[in-house]
Amino acid sequence: MAGVNQDLVILLAAGMLVTAYLMVGQRALFTAIRVYGLQSMLLGGVAVVMALADHRPHLLASAALTIGLKGVLIPWFLMRVIDRIGIHREIEPYVNIPSSLLVCLGLTVVGYRVGAGLVRDAGGHAHHVIGVSLSMLLMGLFMMVTRRKALTQVLALLTVENAVFLVALGATTGMPLIVELGISFDVILAVLILGVFVHRIADRFDSMDVSRLSKLKG
Repeated sequence: MAGVNQDLVILLAAGMLVTAYLMVGQRALFTAIRVYGLQSMLLGGVAVVMALADHRPHLLASAALTIGLKGVLIPWFLMRVIDRIGIHREIEPYVNIPSSLLVCLGLTVVGYRVGAGLVRDAGGHAHHVIGVSLSMLLMGLFMMVTRRKALTQVLALLTVENAVFLVALGATTGMPLIVELGISFDVILAVLILGVFVHRIADRFDSMDVSRLSKLKG
């Protein structure tokens, strides 16, 4: 991969990492959804650059799916869910936002250290891409266990999925198109089910706080 293309891939991957931090520090749900859409657009950009630089045209189809599905369609659907429910802000998470950002900084260091051990003989761009993807994976998992609103946990799950796709781009030649289509279908199905689930929680408890599900215990 040429030097300019390597720099562009690293810049786009760094942008994805910044969006992950923005999601961790964000309490406005509409803004968090838009940040996820931007993250997905950047992921599609990484796929486009790698497709053109490494002559892997099948990645262009993956990029189109990523931008159209995760950059446009899923954010639109989630914003419709939020608009119907009428709950627009995240409640206080189990770990407050300043502490969460500090934890995520530590997770980023861990992600880069592990990534460096996995790609010692690879190029510089692979090291950064793997480091970013592992950091995002850890940050997504952290958000899933520390956030109390169901929709924020959905966004955390989708961030983990973006991180997995970025790992596939950085560590391999990319997933076959049929695999990407299967994953895209699974993501659509999961988001639809989770959207219905979020709506039902809000109807039952007038809130998206998943901790209230403990009231269902007999």
